[in-house]
Amino acid sequence: MNAAMTMKLLRCFSFSAVVLLAACAWAQDAEPDTAAALPLDTIPPAPVTGLSARDYVDNSDAGDKIELTWVLSPDDGGGAEDVVSYQLWRSGGAEAEWDSLGTAAAGETRYRDEAAEPGVDYYYGIAAFDGANYSERVSFGPVAGRANFFQSSRMSVLVLMLVFFGMVLVFTKLAERGADLFVRRIPGLNAIEEAVGRATEMGRPVLYVPGIGEIDNIMTIASLTILSHVAKITARYETPLIVPTARAVVMSAAEEVVKEAHAAVGKPDGYNPDNIRYLSDAQFAFAGAVNGIMLREKPAANLYMGAFWAESLLLAETGFEAGAIQVAGTAMVSQLPFFVTACDFTLMGEELYAASAYLSREPKLLGGLKGSDWMKVLSITIMTAGVVLYLLNPDNAFVAWFSSW
Repeated sequence: MNAAMTMKLLRCFSFSAVVLLAACAWAQDAEPDTAAALPLDTIPPAPVTGLSARDYVDNSDAGDKIELTWVLSPDDGGGAEDVVSYQLWRSGGAEAEWDSLGTAAAGETRYRDEAAEPGVDYYYGIAAFDGANYSERVSFGPVAGRANFFQSSRMSVLVLMLVFFGMVLVFTKLAERGADLFVRRIPGLNAIEEAVGRATEMGRPVLYVPGIGEIDNIMTIASLTILSHVAKITARYETPLIVPTARAVVMSAAEEVVKEAHAAVGKPDGYNPDNIRYLSDAQFAFAGAVNGIMLREKPAANLYMGAFWAESLLLAETGFEAGAIQVAGTAMVSQLPFFVTACDFTLMGEELYAASAYLSREPKLLGGLKGSDWMKVLSITIMTAGVVLYLLNPDNAFVAWFSSW
């Protein structure tokens, strides 16, 4: 191809490109701008109704919270269905300027102002927004927040607590006056006596571990009550009782409990203070020392009563391998599975406290036990009545009183 032919082809190509570009430009100018032709949204959404504001009361109320509630705009989920949010304003007076407070999403019917000054009167306004227009502003006021010592919306909790304490006091007074309050015998007590009897028959000691809790732990106190019962049985049968402790004060208390138990059955000379031992207040050092006692002195019965943590499985597994009959009792929910797995019988949760009340017949323990039992009956009755009434009428006053908060 020569140069003349090449130039001719280039001129033809350039001309075609110019014609094509001109045609595209003409077509674009000729096509109507549909976007510009769309009508602008000039119709505002319908305003909200039922705007209300009140002092908000919570557990740490300082009077700095005010809660706003309203009924949705008819265009929120209905009508034009174009509400995208709600704009809220706050004013310090009827004639004062409005300050922007915040926004609430479409579908929301409440907003909490958490930056109010206690005791200051405020006016609140709200308008629905559709992305282009605001509805007519609806206002409410004045309303002021104030610090509240008592949260009236939880009156039901106060009433139930007063009823519970009243039950405890009544049953405690009845026990102090000698009333025969029935307490079911816990099957675990039979297991404890059987374990002690087995140790006596085999001529081997009984190991009683009162947990590793301090003396102010309620489980430790319950354990010492059960220890008194066990010490009386072992003293009567002249069976050695070994009590390892992890706290010095618990050791002193255990010494007094065991000594009094021997005196109560008429065998004070059978008390051996060397069997009440302080080992260590370090958790796993204590567990290792108790395991050593199991392997050296081979007790036929191991009793674990009180507060236990991760050492529970170490103790129970060692006792199981040693072939001892084992009875445990604790209110530590996380440790119950280990005791249930490795022990022959387990007092679970409140059974530990019920056993101590049954054995001691102490009026305060009996009053607490009977009061809590009757409170459970009342709670079940209230819940059952609430479910039935809610099914009949979800808006009844009884259900609202318990669920208002």
